[in-house]
Amino acid sequence: MAWRYWLGLVGVLIVALVLGPHVYTAIAMQDPHMTGALLWGLIAAGATAIGSVPALFARGISDRVNNSLMGFGAGVMLAATSFSLILPGLETAYAQGFGPWSGGAIVSVGILIGAVGLLALHVYLPHERFNHNAEDSESLRVQRAWLFVTAIILHNLPEGLAIGVAFAGTDLVGARALAFGIAIQDIPEGLVIALALMTAGYGRWLAFTVAVLSGVVEPIMAVAGVALISMSAALLPWGLAVAAGAMLFVISHEIIPESHRKGHQTWATTGLMLGFVLMMLLDTALG
Repeated sequence: MAWRYWLGLVGVLIVALVLGPHVYTAIAMQDPHMTGALLWGLIAAGATAIGSVPALFARGISDRVNNSLMGFGAGVMLAATSFSLILPGLETAYAQGFGPWSGGAIVSVGILIGAVGLLALHVYLPHERFNHNAEDSESLRVQRAWLFVTAIILHNLPEGLAIGVAFAGTDLVGARALAFGIAIQDIPEGLVIALALMTAGYGRWLAFTVAVLSGVVEPIMAVAGVALISMSAALLPWGLAVAAGAMLFVISHEIIPESHRKGHQTWATTGLMLGFVLMMLLDTALG
């Protein structure tokens, strides 16, 4: 399995070498798209850090509260995907001269590409889903805890990309609303990852540090998203759609199933509805 991580690291380094000079130049020139993506990517990462703080003082939270928070995060992400990625993607495609069918086809194919891409990452990189078995051996719990960290990082990839792609467009207000929604749902993720490591026997401060570091991928992906889209305006509707597809995959494949796993479906669904409505109001009112 180690070769997969090394291959992935080489790929990341190649992308960094290609995009690095462009990112540096844009930040130095205070480009509002790049600086906005970097700032809000850091805010999202900070939300993960804030969420992990309670792990320093308490062993855990009730399943009902945790499922409600995860449902709320799923609702926020659903609304952000709909109103800040898919709809702007369609509008951008129409503005570029595509008709209803061709523009809709571009966004539809992009959504599928994003979902398939994240599915490939889930298959390619070994990771652990949210659920744990308390009766597992200590060594297996440790292994699963670190695989769980990989899973959280996989979740943060499309979130950071979505922030960057949104800021690459012309609607910076809508981009900020999207980033705010992602930051909201990052708060419970930070707590969950810290508690998972503590359950595996790691110290509170180490668990807290790892949870904080897991969010670093978001500002990195945010600036990468802006850099990629800024190379050609024609990529914007595709980028918005791909980010939307990746987000939808995470919501359906991980967050909603986990929020329903422990018998608190009503609380999770209530959280989802509230999260969706709040994000919809923020996006439509601020946009």
